[in-house]
Amino acid sequence: MINVGIVGIGFMGMIHYLAYRQVKETRVKAVVSRSPKKRAGDWRGIKGNFGPEGTMMDLGDVDCYESLDQLLDDPQVDLVDVCLPAVLHADASVRAMRAGKHVLCEKPISISIRDAERMVETAQETQRLLMIAQVLPFFPEYDYVRRTAGQGTYGRLWGGSFKRVIADPIRVSEYFDPSVVGGPLIDLHIHDAHFIRLLCGMPERVYSRGRMRGDVVEFATTDFLFGGGHAPLITAAGGVIGQQGRPFNQAFELYFEDATVLYDYFTLDGGAGPSLPLTVLTRDGGILRPGSSSGGPLDAFVAELAEAAAAVENGSPSPLLDGKTARDALLLCYRQTESVRTGRFVEV
Repeated sequence: MINVGIVGIGFMGMIHYLAYRQVKETRVKAVVSRSPKKRAGDWRGIKGNFGPEGTMMDLGDVDCYESLDQLLDDPQVDLVDVCLPAVLHADASVRAMRAGKHVLCEKPISISIRDAERMVETAQETQRLLMIAQVLPFFPEYDYVRRTAGQGTYGRLWGGSFKRVIADPIRVSEYFDPSVVGGPLIDLHIHDAHFIRLLCGMPERVYSRGRMRGDVVEFATTDFLFGGGHAPLITAAGGVIGQQGRPFNQAFELYFEDATVLYDYFTLDGGAGPSLPLTVLTRDGGILRPGSSSGGPLDAFVAELAEAAAAVENGSPSPLLDGKTARDALLLCYRQTESVRTGRFVEV
């Protein structure tokens, strides 16, 4: 049994808490919150852009701490799950690893490349696992693409495009602050940057066009340029639109030698669902629907946390949660920002 301590009970902390209850290999041993109400189980003020809203929680079998230090002093906690604001990820993760704990940290790995490097270096020095909760590979549609590409089911990947767009998150006052949230590339597009890194490796260069809002990119389209004669041609579009009628949209269209794989999901007018479910167009004219659907709002998180628990149990890192890959995704976002600012190709 892996004993988990969750640091930060906001929306993602709550989602992780609920998901752990479906992972039989884990037990939430402790939570950390500065809020006396949340430590008492009153999570009714928690809301997010998907999934359940907060309610009253029975925390009778959970140790509720006010500070990270109290959690790190708990010898029974094996895994510290960092669900704090991104600007606090690095310090909390480093302290936890130096205290002998394994770490699962919410995405992005950090706000700065320097802090990301510090986290990776600390994991190496302490021989603790640093896992970053980039949940996208655990959604069935993206998992299907990753597995079929790895197995060569449809031949070589020729190229494709990714899309991730949200309505302006006006409820988050610091969303476009580069030192707090980091803006749409760091908070949103990093999902696709990470997945592209997993699927194709690290590109040699990026070329991005877009618009800035202050010091961060508001919206951009990027070409990811890989070396080699058979390199895939990958593009991605992502960012914020001003219209509130479609809060969220994610999609991909990927071209393999023997098939095209399509998917498009959106929220619109109070509803949510795929406008195009996972679909495979085969070379012989067939249309396949593998049946993958994202299911319940917690399913991907349950799979992600089960992967983290298995890594701790086995003492071996998961490539899907690897801290170095998450650092690479953050680096890609900053290189894209540089390309938007300069209008030039940027070496990665």
